Amino acid sequence: MTVDERKSRPAGDDPAQLPSFPEQLSTQLGGWRGMVESAIPITIFVVANLIWGLQPALIGSIGVAVVIAVVRLAQRRPIRYAVNGLFGIALGAVIAWRSGEARDFYLPGILVSYGYAAGMLLSVAIRHPLVGWLWSVLFTQGRSDWRKDRVLMRTFIWLTLLWAAVWIVKVSIQAALYLANEEHLLGIARLLLGAPPYALLLVFTIWVVRRVQRRQAESASESEPESGSPGLAAAG
Repeated sequence: MTVDERKSRPAGDDPAQLPSFPEQLSTQLGGWRGMVESAIPITIFVVANLIWGLQPALIGSIGVAVVIAVVRLAQRRPIRYAVNGLFGIALGAVIAWRSGEARDFYLPGILVSYGYAAGMLLSVAIRHPLVGWLWSVLFTQGRSDWRKDRVLMRTFIWLTLLWAAVWIVKVSIQAALYLANEEHLLGIARLLLGAPPYALLLVFTIWVVRRVQRRQAESASESEPESGSPGLAAAG
């Protein structure tokens, strides 16, 4: 690859052009503040339900979610994480309020998580691994060149299967507690199996993909002298 070709190469295809590992991770998790804020309403619900019961827990969790969204809006900060959290909290609260059972607060999250896992498995079956597309959207400005790269395609396929497996395991634990009517244990499980597994999967995914891309770049640079040697010999 010539110098001009390297300069014209899309930034998304060059690992060196990607944001740093901490920057990528922080962006996708909404930073430390986004992670904390997403956990606060659920924590309020779990604690309040344990001490005071369902209605105070619902009021407290919704109230905190609204405050977080308003504060972000007032500070002119991105509110997508707060809005997404508020919608999920509100939906679970409505269902729990109507049924009178605290465990129903967690039902939307359980169903959505099973939906995510099913979508991941389907994406692998049709050879459009979801993790690959997420990587494309988040880090390479929507480019889909990775689909023509057999190594990256295989990487994204097994990463998508890994994400699906983790999602199925964590949501199945919550579903079992839901069916057993263990509302307090279900709340604790929701906290422990929420952001932490997602963060670990994201860390692992970024590390794996960047490692593969770095190896490909090194292999390409090592093959350049070899590809140029016949021409040099012929010129001699």
